[in-house]
Amino acid sequence: MDSRSRRRIGVTAAGIGAAGVGAAVGLRHFAVGRVRLRPDPDAGEPFGRLRGRELTVEADDGVPLHVEVDGPDDAGLTVVFSHGYTLNQDSWHYQRRDLQGSLRTVFWDQRSHGRSGRSEPWHATVDQTGDDLFAVLKATVGPDEPVVLVGHSMGGMSIMALAERHPELFDRQVVGVALVNTSCGDLAEMTLGLPLVLAKVLRPLAPGTLRGLGRRADLVDRARGLGADLAFVVTRKMAFADRYVSPSVVDFLEQMIRATPIDVIAEFYPALIGHDKSGCLGVLGGVPTLILAGGRDRLTPVEHARRIAEALPEAELVEVEVAGHVLPLEYPGVVTGGLRRLIARVRPGYEEERTA
Repeated sequence: MDSRSRRRIGVTAAGIGAAGVGAAVGLRHFAVGRVRLRPDPDAGEPFGRLRGRELTVEADDGVPLHVEVDGPDDAGLTVVFSHGYTLNQDSWHYQRRDLQGSLRTVFWDQRSHGRSGRSEPWHATVDQTGDDLFAVLKATVGPDEPVVLVGHSMGGMSIMALAERHPELFDRQVVGVALVNTSCGDLAEMTLGLPLVLAKVLRPLAPGTLRGLGRRADLVDRARGLGADLAFVVTRKMAFADRYVSPSVVDFLEQMIRATPIDVIAEFYPALIGHDKSGCLGVLGGVPTLILAGGRDRLTPVEHARRIAEALPEAELVEVEVAGHVLPLEYPGVVTGGLRRLIARVRPGYEEERTA
């Protein structure tokens, strides 16, 4: 048995008439309304309203990247958060809220997402987002100041791209890494929860379909705003696995996705499906690493996290069995707790500072 700490957390059409269509729509509205009427302890959360000290970082191709910094500038450790595909920095809401204190935290919107500037389509690549992360680090962290990198989904891929292109940072500055719901490659095998045979049929159609939608971006984005109930159901089904997830959290995630233009989604999709950063895992093996995965993640299945963990025998692997693709929002305590353990490993005395 290796020394890796493993944790597994379990939590207890055609032929239908107009009247039938109307009934189906009515049922959908009823189902959504019933979910939204459940007691919702997160209803009062100020989602999207936590803000820090703002600055603009220019990427190497001139794209302005929106960055926000929280915490004291003289903190002994900086934690930099990179969000996922179709989201923005607000997806780290709970971690931003709960890690306030003696740490310095940096949040940024990846290019073409959130409040960052739009990228040229040919720069919508994982290598480029790795270079963007490098620019954010240069602008926010001194060359001799330690940093922990945290990435969700595409944000984790950006960290891997940084490791591939700037391995020297992991010798002298990056002291810890957290990878959440992410993959080092082979996402072409993703099934989205469909039967494997059907997924194989539909997979080649997706890039072309998205490109076609991207060319009709204005029309598609207007249509996206009309189907709020359907979007709620799809988001809940695809992103989450816990049937009791807060309706406010589902709404918040759906709003972030809807705010990402369809042509941006189309531009990044081929890069994510085709990316392969398995060769950089040896670089990550030199620093303490936390890997978090959802057992029912339809986008980056748990097997991808296990593959990364096999290459990083000293890493801590945490699997949440009844969780989907957005652990920072679905099980924020698991993510925040894992980050606190990682920070305590690289910053002696952190727990005493936090509880003082």
